[in-house]
Amino acid sequence: MSVTPRLLPRCFKTKYFAKQARKANIDDEELCRTLKDLSAGKGTDLGGGVFKKRLNENRHRSIIVAKSDDYWVLEFLFGKKHTENITSAALDGFRTLADTYAVLKTDQLAKLLEDQALKEICNEPTHNNQTAEHGKA
Repeated sequence: MSVTPRLLPRCFKTKYFAKQARKANIDDEELCRTLKDLSAGKGTDLGGGVFKKRLNENRHRSIIVAKSDDYWVLEFLFGKKHTENITSAALDGFRTLADTYAVLKTDQLAKLLEDQALKEICNEPTHNNQTAEHGKA
């Protein structure tokens, strides 16, 4: 099932995801292209605000939690040769996480950024215009 196209919101990667992406030689430029593809409807909707998208010439899969139109988070990365797919228990956990991110308040997000649990990516000038619409000053 594909994704309905929508605007790209503020995008983040978790500390764990960043470490895994670095090991796989996947840079932020590729991550941003992937998120833009997802916003254009190119990805797999796993339901409940959880999406799967291929990376690194189809060698890796990313799990993106994006229930909110305000925040998308690159949450999990796995190699296709190591894991064919995520378990149903993991999917349930990602759906719960998507629910949590969907109601994240500005001060909570600021704390996650300050603690370096999340890192913002894809923050180019055209994206800054969109973030103003999502309540960022």
